[in-house]
Amino acid sequence: MALAFDEFGRPFIILREQEKKTRLRGLDAQKANIAAGKAVARILRTSLGPTGMDKMLQSPDGDVIITNDGATILEQMDVDNQIAKLMVELSRSQDYEIGDGYEMASRVAFDHLERISQKFEFSADHIEPLVQTCMTTLSSKMVNRCKRALAEIAVKAVLAVADLERKDVNLDLIKVEGKVGGKLEDTELVYGIIVDKDMSHPQMPKRIEDAKIAILTCPFEPPKPKTKHKVDIDTVEKFQTLREQEQKYFDEMVQKCKDAGATLVICQWGFDDEANHLLMHRNLPAVRWVGGVELELIAIATGGRIVPRFQELNPEKLGKAGLVREKSFGTTKDRMLYIEQCANSRAVTIFIRGGNKMMIEETKRSLHDALCVARNLIRNNSIVYGGGSAEISCSIAVETAADRHPGVEQYAIRSFADALDAVPLALAENSGLSPIDTLTAVKAQQVKESNPHCGVDCTDVGTNDMKEQNVFETLIGKQQQILLATQVVKMILKIDDVISPSEY
Repeated sequence: MALAFDEFGRPFIILREQEKKTRLRGLDAQKANIAAGKAVARILRTSLGPTGMDKMLQSPDGDVIITNDGATILEQMDVDNQIAKLMVELSRSQDYEIGDGYEMASRVAFDHLERISQKFEFSADHIEPLVQTCMTTLSSKMVNRCKRALAEIAVKAVLAVADLERKDVNLDLIKVEGKVGGKLEDTELVYGIIVDKDMSHPQMPKRIEDAKIAILTCPFEPPKPKTKHKVDIDTVEKFQTLREQEQKYFDEMVQKCKDAGATLVICQWGFDDEANHLLMHRNLPAVRWVGGVELELIAIATGGRIVPRFQELNPEKLGKAGLVREKSFGTTKDRMLYIEQCANSRAVTIFIRGGNKMMIEETKRSLHDALCVARNLIRNNSIVYGGGSAEISCSIAVETAADRHPGVEQYAIRSFADALDAVPLALAENSGLSPIDTLTAVKAQQVKESNPHCGVDCTDVGTNDMKEQNVFETLIGKQQQILLATQVVKMILKIDDVISPSEY
């Protein structure tokens, strides 16, 4: 690289061999790709299971994230290699629809999961099984000391927004809010919406019962002409006239809200002190600067309509809530607005407390996993047992299937069976057990007792039977894992030429 100057003395850079690119072909390309895939897997391996370790990631702008959630680790990692990027993308597509064209071995494993799965009975009144499943998910996270309470919150939140007849859950209706302070045990489920705002005037009432809410996206301001304009005020009378005109505008706006029967105004924009003062005098509490997403959630929860112009306000467009209250936290000036007992109780909020920002972020991620598990169970209530038992059972089934195939294919099928053993091996290793001994013992036990529920006893309870330990996973999730892993491996093995730009 060289620095040169043009005739005006401006510097420019000359790059040598700009077009030269690196190129890997054939076997070298495949080896490099496999090595990249293994490197990513090695990073994630140690975070598996209840005794898995956490990873500390620092973003370029200095934010620190501590997590053992695989998807988060992959997303936050700064990945240069193309194959590693592929794996990161695939980790995002967990809710991928099942495609066809997967190999014999993965088909055997997939069908075998169906056979060893069990139906899982629960109802809106009998939620204990769902809570147990969410506890399995949370037991490997940082928040495992409160896993019972958090699992119950997650299940109640999902059931509140679930349509059990259609077996459908819209997770967008569950809002997860966090506030630093308090302790993790103070986390609560609010049947309504929490907005991180307070009343616009300190003297407005802090508690409104049977609130009728006007949800506005128009500002409390006098209209501004679209053209450029200039107003010359040279006498006191002219200024007085202008002020009266402004006052009249504000008066009309507040009156329109009062006429529609509103007892609370929630506005997307701000309003100036004059409007604020007037609202307070007219006894109309208001909240300003509420974000668009929150406005939509409030509209869904209260059954109101978002109104873009004051002229369109009428009593039918108001949202209804049984109680709106402002809650302050501790001795700080932090205040939040709770909108509860809404007309449509399908929108709920999980409000997380914690000692620092990192803890709250990790709790949010853990709760997201628990919510997804509860959602998957409502969609399809089949489960398989965890602790590596499903993988070991599939491995045995694939091994047996290999014997039925003459020719070279059986070697590929056998190595697929070996690959399935990676999960129980990693679990045993992270739990401080000797991996190979543990795996062979569990495998022998499964074959001997023909019991597909035997897995790795990570927490040293004393039994290998995962049914007794209440450790289970959703069938959908397990099947997706095997299919997606097979697809990405096929994709990587088909690449035999990698052209990458040179690094300057």
